[in-house]
Amino acid sequence: MGKYIINMNYMNNSKNNLLFWDLVTVTYAHHSLIQGNRKGALYGTIATIILAIIFTGFQGLEYTVSSFTITDSVYGSCFYFGTGFHGLHVIIGTAFLAVGLWRILAYHFTDHHHLGLESGILYWHFVDVVWLFLYISVYYWGY
Repeated sequence: MGKYIINMNYMNNSKNNLLFWDLVTVTYAHHSLIQGNRKGALYGTIATIILAIIFTGFQGLEYTVSSFTITDSVYGSCFYFGTGFHGLHVIIGTAFLAVGLWRILAYHFTDHHHLGLESGILYWHFVDVVWLFLYISVYYWGY
């Protein structure tokens, strides 16, 4: 078997694009729900969850092909701690949004009563903002 070479810059840009588009889709879901557009809320939430799962997969792939470990250096320790902690929050946020999706499907939310999904969306925005700082400190400034 041959060795696969993965361009890490391409992967990091792909992860940034995923997080940008999941901000768009989760905001679309939120505004759709506020306007009473259940179908838009469903599609936006489903798209956000799919993008989050792809992001998590990319992060796992990055861990398997990385040329350093957590014990190699201070950078390795900071990299795995920061991205791992962020990845944990992405998984929690994905679960939060999945529960919101289930509640949309079960007709639990209305255009005036949707605090559960709104809380998940605010949490998701927090996770995305943390990624911006993490990207700058680990990927951009770290190299």
